[in-house]
Amino acid sequence: MMEMMQMKMEHRLDCYISGDCLNMRSKSMAATPCVDGYAGDYPCKNVDMLSFVDFDDLGCPGAEGNDIWGWTSPDGRDVAIMGCTTGTSFVDITDPLSPVVLGMILSTNKTSSVWRDMKVWDDYVFIVSEARGHGMQVFALSHLFETEPYAGKQFTPDVWYTDQMGNKLTQLSTHNIAIDNGLAFLVGCQTCKGGLLMVDIRDPLNPTYAGCFSDDGYTHDTQCTIYQGPDHRFVGRHLCFNSNEDTLTIVDVTDPAKAIMLSRLPYNTSRYTHQGWLTRNQKYFLIDDELDEVYETYDTTGRTVTYVFDVEDITFPKLISTFQSPVPAIDHNQYILDDFTYQANYASGLRIWNGMLGEMTDPSWKANLIGYFDVHPEADVADFYGSWSVYPFFTKNNINTIIVSSIERGLFVLNFDIARKYDS
Repeated sequence: MMEMMQMKMEHRLDCYISGDCLNMRSKSMAATPCVDGYAGDYPCKNVDMLSFVDFDDLGCPGAEGNDIWGWTSPDGRDVAIMGCTTGTSFVDITDPLSPVVLGMILSTNKTSSVWRDMKVWDDYVFIVSEARGHGMQVFALSHLFETEPYAGKQFTPDVWYTDQMGNKLTQLSTHNIAIDNGLAFLVGCQTCKGGLLMVDIRDPLNPTYAGCFSDDGYTHDTQCTIYQGPDHRFVGRHLCFNSNEDTLTIVDVTDPAKAIMLSRLPYNTSRYTHQGWLTRNQKYFLIDDELDEVYETYDTTGRTVTYVFDVEDITFPKLISTFQSPVPAIDHNQYILDDFTYQANYASGLRIWNGMLGEMTDPSWKANLIGYFDVHPEADVADFYGSWSVYPFFTKNNINTIIVSSIERGLFVLNFDIARKYDS
């Protein structure tokens, strides 16, 4: 992980010294449809831009973007939760054509960091960062609508959680967070060897330490779920599918105080196993390797590679397939919803593939690239420019709305019609 962080920091520094990052800044924009392969200056296919919010308007002037998540309020309002180097911004996108910035939460002690991550549970957001001394911020999202928004509005977290996260003066940093079934999984902490640090958040304003899993060392990201897949031995168990730098590692966390590793699978071309997501039937797990394109461990093209693992046997997963983007870019995060995987692939932006409901062990199976929106129109390169992450899980009125965070530009609110039939 230290090599990865150093590489990104050097890249961002070079980007600003050269002036490249400043030249990429854009002003907030209104709706721009995808016509003849472009939405304004942005290359696209089957994805329209509904709106764009820059960092000044987000309340993060001079900042950069990182992770992103979403929330739907009990009364049906949709909110984009956008991470910046200086804090977390909240944007009402209920009308995606007219986003309204509600305010932001500053980073703990006003410390900035390239890395910030957030997830939502029970109408609360939980925010972590690699910033020293940050801890975990807990914020009741109902506060967003208690007063009218105004320029520069700032919110204060309800809780600052630090238990078992290390020395308060020098540590408390966390790379990432996942939440499922009332447990927050803090990964990449300075404690627990960087593995799963588990916190009970069923009472969100009183989070309590629940356990630690460190048997496989550092975990970069995880998806945890109450398992309902084909391996009958584990149905109803709470399982975490971990991206552990060079392996897929599956852990049973049903009792977080006694978590058990069920399997650990390396693969030959791994360079940095970054993140992954289960298909709906929980038969397959798709993984992003963040550095195989950079170090050309898969091939020399630099084109984005996605790895498909068969996890029908939880104790004996297998790498069965890969698929590759037509353009060079590093992959970062992806999320699978029904037949689609929505990928944030840095310099090639949002990439949408279908085929996720298919039987991937069938030799005739393939993923089809059916949509994209390139938030880094300058070039498709295997480098750390462009999109950090994507959130495709809004429902009801915004079921076709996707939000994407751009490192250099800000928040993109996009439209992809999931009901339409697309040619690959």
